[in-house]
Amino acid sequence: MNHSQLLQIEQLSVTFGVGERAFRAVDDVSVSLNQGEILAIVGESGSGKSVAMMALMGLLPDSAQVHAKQLMFNGHNLQTISAAERRRIIGKDVSMIFQDAMTSLNPSFTIEMQLGEVLRTHLGLRGDEVRRRILELLDQVEISDAASRLKAYPHQLSGGMCQRVMIAMAIACEPKLLIADEPTTALDVTVQAQIMDLLQRLQAERGMAMILITHDLGLVAQNAQHIAVMYAGQVIETSAVPHVFQSPCHPYTEALLAAIPEFAIGQKRLQSLAGVVPSQYDRPKGCLLSPRCSYVQAQCNMPPVMQKTPFGQVRCIASDLSVLKQAQKMKELV
Repeated sequence: MNHSQLLQIEQLSVTFGVGERAFRAVDDVSVSLNQGEILAIVGESGSGKSVAMMALMGLLPDSAQVHAKQLMFNGHNLQTISAAERRRIIGKDVSMIFQDAMTSLNPSFTIEMQLGEVLRTHLGLRGDEVRRRILELLDQVEISDAASRLKAYPHQLSGGMCQRVMIAMAIACEPKLLIADEPTTALDVTVQAQIMDLLQRLQAERGMAMILITHDLGLVAQNAQHIAVMYAGQVIETSAVPHVFQSPCHPYTEALLAAIPEFAIGQKRLQSLAGVVPSQYDRPKGCLLSPRCSYVQAQCNMPPVMQKTPFGQVRCIASDLSVLKQAQKMKELV
């Protein structure tokens, strides 16, 4: 394990159901992250981004079957440590901001009670120490007049304010890794920018590593150093930012980039990728993208393996898109 490597996930799979109804929602996912870096995980809805991170956090239901060749965090093997040791790590050294803060916060408890529970459970704070730390946290996430918000319930705050409270809860124990799952969901554009600026500032000040789960490639370009693109439960490309925007190696990554308005200047309409992500009932035998891919070849009937690229890896029959494009031209000429 690299001395600066904080997280290493190798060949993670998550299966729901058994027998004929079994569905592998996450399949052979491998990613790594160094201390202080930001990794973005992108892909369409249903690609397995959130499920993979929930598996890391141990938040999936008992019915989920989670397997991995390696699940290492800061030198700890999360698969072999005791339940007590895992509880000391998850929620303290690894924390998560969930989608839609309005539904993630408990509507029955005040902001003070919810933040206080985190501090008492993981840091052992008591009495006046708890209140002081809560006020510090609310100030750090730029909630004005923090003292007047302590007795408020989530429904009494705006969406942006609730998201700031969720961030305060996530950073309360000064985690080494922060997982932000669609942190700007359901927020208006102005508030989205404020929340991302806040996360970026906190990450830089504290030297935290961060995993940013998002659909927004603009956020990736502005905030991340590395990217993992997921499709139908698999990581199909890993790369460095901004290289991935200049030279994507997978047809799916190319299609995602082509749908960005900034990349379509001068075109009459945005490009789109026909079809949908395959479900458990219509998964192709070979490459999972093959029914939607513009460069499909005969070899795509076999599941592709990960190949090295100059800045990462790609799950495709070719490690360079130019090879696929040339093959497609030859195919059209025949």
